[in-house]
Amino acid sequence: MHRVGVEIGGTFTDLVAFGPDGVSIRKVPSVPARPDEGAFAALAALGMPIAGIGEFIHGSTVATNAVLERKGGRLAFLVTKGFRDILLLQRHDRTRIFDLFYKKPEPLAARADTFEVPERIAGDGSVLEPLDLAAVGPILRARLAGRYDAVAICLINGFLNPAHEEALAAWIAAELPELRVTCSHRVTGEFREYERATATTMSAFVQPVVDGYLGRIEDGLARGGFNGHCTMMQSNGGRVPFRAIRDNPITALLSGPAAGVTGAVRQAGLSGFRDIITLDIGGTSADVALVRDGKPDWARETKIDGLPIRMPMVDIVTIGAGGGSIVWSDDGGMLRVGPESAGALPGPACYGKGGTRPTLTDAHVLCGRLPRDARLAGSMALDGDAAAAAFGPVADAFGRPPVALAEDAARLADGNIVAAIRLVSTERGRDPREFALVPYGGAGPLHAARVADALGIQTVVVPPDPGVVSAYGLLVADQMLDETRTRRTPLDEKAPDTVREIAGQLTAGLKARAAALGLEGTPEFEMSLDMRYVGQAYEIDVPVDLAALDGLDAATLAAGFAVAHKRIYEHGAVKGKAVEIVSFRARLRLPQGEVPALRLGSRTAARPAQPIRIFEGEAWVDAVEVGRGAVATGSSIAGPAIVTDTTATTYVPTGWTAEADAHDNLILRRSA
Repeated sequence: MHRVGVEIGGTFTDLVAFGPDGVSIRKVPSVPARPDEGAFAALAALGMPIAGIGEFIHGSTVATNAVLERKGGRLAFLVTKGFRDILLLQRHDRTRIFDLFYKKPEPLAARADTFEVPERIAGDGSVLEPLDLAAVGPILRARLAGRYDAVAICLINGFLNPAHEEALAAWIAAELPELRVTCSHRVTGEFREYERATATTMSAFVQPVVDGYLGRIEDGLARGGFNGHCTMMQSNGGRVPFRAIRDNPITALLSGPAAGVTGAVRQAGLSGFRDIITLDIGGTSADVALVRDGKPDWARETKIDGLPIRMPMVDIVTIGAGGGSIVWSDDGGMLRVGPESAGALPGPACYGKGGTRPTLTDAHVLCGRLPRDARLAGSMALDGDAAAAAFGPVADAFGRPPVALAEDAARLADGNIVAAIRLVSTERGRDPREFALVPYGGAGPLHAARVADALGIQTVVVPPDPGVVSAYGLLVADQMLDETRTRRTPLDEKAPDTVREIAGQLTAGLKARAAALGLEGTPEFEMSLDMRYVGQAYEIDVPVDLAALDGLDAATLAAGFAVAHKRIYEHGAVKGKAVEIVSFRARLRLPQGEVPALRLGSRTAARPAQPIRIFEGEAWVDAVEVGRGAVATGSSIAGPAIVTDTTATTYVPTGWTAEADAHDNLILRRSA
């Protein structure tokens, strides 16, 4: 039986399959309006009966798109009496302090759809005011019946004592069974009411969309005779069954980018690179992440459409610098790239699908870094004349030849990517020069070497078939569950006992969840603490060695906090300053085990080197073009050159060399 991973991007849908015949890949255009059709188009291109698939693993931006486009379900929001405006008040920070017309992000549940419930849980979890369902039930029935698709419940301090949330959910399930119900304590076990409320409403808002989408995939697979398992990638870099995603769909908001990081870590690790910075450039965006010793950095919070989401996830920074990013001039006459994208339809002008605005892909075609005779996704021919025509009006406005402006646009995108990488490296206390850069996605290898130059990075590792690394990551990802609990605990002699107590509770809860989902295998557990000085507003992550939990003492916890604090803030222990633990985090991991690596196959052209001309800097220069299959292990190519692959093209600038290694990774290094 085959294992198949399908990742749906903004421009292309990628498929990687593991089977008795090895690794197979396919790449087809996405269908933005109906993304599940793109998934089945990729399966059709594979040419294998669906009945021969034992496991279908998926990554998609359907949840993210539902939020960005505000196309979720009709949502009602239940809150504790007195907290009706929590989504409107938000926080007092401003992301654009000089914008006179600044507005706070629009919440997903309107005030008119927010209903107060008389009840109150205290800060220690005790009940201050009981929930009287006999009194509130008829009122809720009148307000909710026939008007909504989903209900989000977020009661004050519900994460400490979920009894009232559970009672409300049970009442709705019995009285209004047509409504989907989401409770805050099931979404996140953390404090901060606004962030918890936002996460709960977002999960409820996208649940009808995600449920319908996954249902269509399951139905389509069933019609083809599929009788295997369906799992989906989460933002934390692990996968879970579809059922778990239906229960809490916001865990899959960044499933595609997280899958790419997982695939890059596995493939680069074969060549001994465990400290890496990943660079995923697809059709609509560029995603960067930092990996230390084979483990990605984690983030507690991200923002989608300006709304904060506190969930465990891979620390990924995303900017609008994909191959389809529009090149334009702003009101001040400055050249800009993105964030608007041409997407899959109409796509870049060179795709010949009706696009007329210049994009980054058109820029690379004009500069010769994408050969005009190349065929993207194996069949899509490039139209160089259309790319030149698209750049004409913008170039005229700047008084520059189209090819020169195209080079300017590519350089500007490089600068934007450099800034994004600094967010996950230098601003997190990491020196990017100590890492290798691993680019993938259709456009990642085109920008990687110049981005590395700007950051002082000496080595670039380009995986084979870089355009499908995210789909590959779906197949190599472990199954993973996370659990978080907020419990403010002073760092004193009693703290280690509390850590051991909560560690036992969290791991037991994770085992129960895994059993309920039918997950099999020997679990591995990880744990970390959110810690801070008393009075600080934000916490930092401090790992805990579960193997040494019995001997854990307060001094060990304090030392770990001081090291983590110094890495970020350049100072560690503050004499006499009290420290506290705020939240406890545990993770269950079911390791994937040995899986095939991406390797160059017969599909990769062994095209011999031939002379070409590319535009570099301010002039046309002589270069070579070679098929990646012709680059023998140990042989070296000096830039300027382009190396063409089935799914992407790698640009080797002047001053760099490229060499294939025994794992079919292409290693770029500075030659001077």
